Amino acid sequence: MQHQITVLQNYRRSILSGLLVGLGAGAIFMAGFLLRGFVDVPQVAAAATVSYGLVGEVQSLLDAHFLREQPTEKAREYAAVRGLIGSLNDRFTFFIEPIVAQSESDVLAGTYGGVGVQIQRSEQGEFILYPYPDSPVLEAGIAEGDILVKVNGNPVDISIQQDQIDQLLRGEVKDGSGVELGVLKSETREPLSVFVPFAVINVPSVTWRMLPDTNGLAYLQISLFTSRTPEELQTGLQQLASEGAAGLILDLRNNSGGLLHESVKVAEQFLDGGVVVYEKTKTSETPLTADTGGAATTIPLVVLVNQGTASAAELVAGAIRDRGRAILIGQQTYGKGTVQQIFRLSDESSIHITAAEWLTPNRSHIDGTGLAPDITMIPDLNGRDVELGEAVRQLNALLPNQGG
Repeated sequence: MQHQITVLQNYRRSILSGLLVGLGAGAIFMAGFLLRGFVDVPQVAAAATVSYGLVGEVQSLLDAHFLREQPTEKAREYAAVRGLIGSLNDRFTFFIEPIVAQSESDVLAGTYGGVGVQIQRSEQGEFILYPYPDSPVLEAGIAEGDILVKVNGNPVDISIQQDQIDQLLRGEVKDGSGVELGVLKSETREPLSVFVPFAVINVPSVTWRMLPDTNGLAYLQISLFTSRTPEELQTGLQQLASEGAAGLILDLRNNSGGLLHESVKVAEQFLDGGVVVYEKTKTSETPLTADTGGAATTIPLVVLVNQGTASAAELVAGAIRDRGRAILIGQQTYGKGTVQQIFRLSDESSIHITAAEWLTPNRSHIDGTGLAPDITMIPDLNGRDVELGEAVRQLNALLPNQGG
């Protein structure tokens, strides 16, 4: 146990991290393990052995002969750093300017301006609303299960992508800002039109609910691994158990990663001890193991993944599958399996450096390849959640007196 604690403490200084560009419509998101603190750069500065005298020689010539105004000294310094790192040909070793480094922290905090609702497409293609607790949309009278049909008077239909709807429901928090929503109430199908003001929304990393019209099946989604995730997960599992959940769908789709220690704590809720992941360096291979006594080690389980499932989410999915706990349904995952360390520099910029690789419990390498699902699903062009429908069918087959 003490060895495990020591390993986990060491891992708080290690991350799997990267800015992944191009998933979706040019979206940029963080995929990887983020650490709580930074390695102090003065500790490593003394190890530098290359002076790069040629850079100074070139700068002297530019100062003497360049016709136009040069960029600022800081801009040229950053460009030189990026050029040096670019020569490594490693997409996950990269430099971050101070303002971008702060944005990473904001993403991990999960805070934005909006109405505070999760949207999920049903298998029929409807936009089902799930308000966050204490959110503006909940206060406006919209309840879980209501169906979104209009935004600012414009109908939403099956041809509109969900990310477009998400953006319409977000905006700057100021007096008078908000959005007009038209919904059909879930029980009566009565229409409701209401203006919902934008507010600062603290997004939970874990959401859950019982699935209607199933044999007691539950759905739990982890959108990012933050410092709050293990506690939120325990709360969700306890509530679902109290509601009689007979089977569980764990949704890791579009989960781009997060904190490593927290992802291990998440995995151990589904595994009864044993190895969760291996860290492999040039000289060693170190296992990270789960504590026993997880809250969901026996409930029938399936896991949803897709191309946006990356890094920490792949770690959890790979551990659950390798340990024989559940199958994966969806699409090939992203393939982010290297470990980075973050070094904070003197001006609050930072550098992420690839230092190791992680392996699944079966010592499978996923970096650059990802995890292949056990059941591959072709995404519906109109956004119907066919993967969720398949997960329900697979879980029903596992339940007593429900199998075929």
